Parts: sequence; C-alpha cells; structure tokens
Amino acid sequence: MEKFYKDPLLWIFAAFSMYPFIPYLGNFISLGSELLLWFIFTLSFNLCLGQTGLPSFGHGAFYGLGSYAAAITFLRFSDKQGFALPILAGIAMGITASAVLGWVIKDKRGVYFAMLTVVFTQVCFGVCLRWDAVTGGESGLSGIRRMDFLGIAMHDLQIFYYFCFVVFVVCALLIRKITRSCYGLSLQSVRQNYIRSQYLGYNVNLYKFSVYTLSGAFAGLAGALYCLLTQSAFADILDWTKSGDVVMATLLGGGTVSFYGPIVGSFIFIICKNLLSSLWDHWAFIYGLSFVLVLFLFPTGLMGMLQKKSLKK
Repeated sequence: MEKFYKDPLLWIFAAFSMYPFIPYLGNFISLGSELLLWFIFTLSFNLCLGQTGLPSFGHGAFYGLGSYAAAITFLRFSDKQGFALPILAGIAMGITASAVLGWVIKDKRGVYFAMLTVVFTQVCFGVCLRWDAVTGGESGLSGIRRMDFLGIAMHDLQIFYYFCFVVFVVCALLIRKITRSCYGLSLQSVRQNYIRSQYLGYNVNLYKFSVYTLSGAFAGLAGALYCLLTQSAFADILDWTKSGDVVMATLLGGGTVSFYGPIVGSFIFIICKNLLSSLWDHWAFIYGLSFVLVLFLFPTGLMGMLQKKSLKK
C-alpha cells in the first residue's frame, strides 16, 4: 500500500483531476486540455528518444497529420455520425505515416535518422500549406464541432477536459506498461548498445520500426484531440518548430532518464507559452534561457537533477 502512494502517476492524476477547481488555473480549461494532450504527445515521443535512443526530430508530423485527419474526416464524412470517427482517423493516420517513414529509415542511425525525420515533417508541412482543395491551404480547416458522445455533451469545455483526462490516464498507464515490459527492456538494450543488441540476436531494425509506429499512433491520437479542442486544423502545427518544442520539453523535464520527465517538461513549456506570453511578448527568451541553463548545469534535465539529489540522501 505504501508503494502505491509513492507512485508519481497517482499524484499527477490526482492533481489534474482537480484542475478545473484550482484557483486561477481553473479559469483556463482549454489550457488544461492542451496540457493533457501534450503529456500524451511527449510521452509518445519519449518512446523513441528516451526509451530507444531514436532522435525523431520530426515527430510533430504525426501530431499534425492526426489533427488534419480528424478535421477532414469530420468535415467530409462524419458531420452527422458522431465524435469517435475523427479520433480513430487521427490514430490511423499517425500509424500510417509513422509506419511509412519508419520503414524507410529503420536502418538509419544518428544524424541521418534525425535529418530524414525533419525532412519528412517539412514535406508534410509544405503539402498541407499548399493543398488548398484538401487541407484548406494557408486558411486551414475550421467549422469542426464537438459532437455528443454516448449522450455526453462534448461541446462543454469542462466535460471535454475530463474526456481528455481519461484518455491521458489510459495512455500514460499503457505507455508505462510498455516501457516496463520485456519489449520495453529490449528497446533499452537497443538504446544502450546497438551493435551488441544485434549480436545477441535482436532484430534491431524491427524494434525501431515497431516502436516508431507505436509512437506515431499515440501522437496521432493527441493531434486528433487537439483538432477537436481548437475545432480547427492549420499547417503551422506541422512546422519543424513544433517538433523542436516537443524535443525541448522532453529534454528539459529529463525524459532520457525518467518516464515522468516529458510530463514535467510539457507542463513548464505550455505554462510558459500560454501564461507568460500574455504578460510579455518575448516569453520564448525566458524559456530558451531556462532550457540552456538547466541542460548546461544538469544535462539529464530536471528529473535527472531530482534523482541525483535523492540518491545523495
């Protein structure tokens, strides 16, 4: 029982279950929903970077394509059919896009792997920005409405927040289960020593392909929910800067050494982005400076710093 109460996820779930009732922050329900979606997004990214050592610096492509898939599905196919189909379309698009790219780059390593993911993201960004007939081009897609789901009024922001919260809980538990499974330990082996894993008989390329596809599925889910949150889809979420944001948030929190690092980093990033930007136009300077200082002083991020302190005690 004592171990149960020491589970950090329990406290994270408890805190965000009460988010709408927290003074001041509770006034920004959409901000809370965005935080939950970023938690899913960064946890999915960390399956590649922190768990397997894959520098997927174009991961925003799956988030953005999932958002577009949800928007197009709603506007063209499911306007009167409900809430779930756009979400399923986002997941399917995340799986498809990550599987295609993952198969192409599964045998690449290091900077070659990273650059190919960035190129893929920019190609998707260019297509979505110019393909007016399908994606709306620079104007994007709008007019998406959150339909009722199982009789629940999803147009209510607080109800939609709790829907995102439930999805986050399921995804966080599932991703943590994956990281602690035999499959997750095999992924860590690939990260620790690529060559030795091959000598031990692991099909390293297959592991890279599978985790990349799995990660894309969660990112597509987060993107689809983001589309329903904003009730729109625009090409800017496919730009390379979105992928850069998720990398920075994950590293700042300490995703390479802790499962909870992406959650910590995402919280800091989204709060800085949404609250500090309302106070100062150059909020990115504060965030960028803090990112550089933390990584310079504590290369393993904030969670790495906390782990070192706990070990000293």
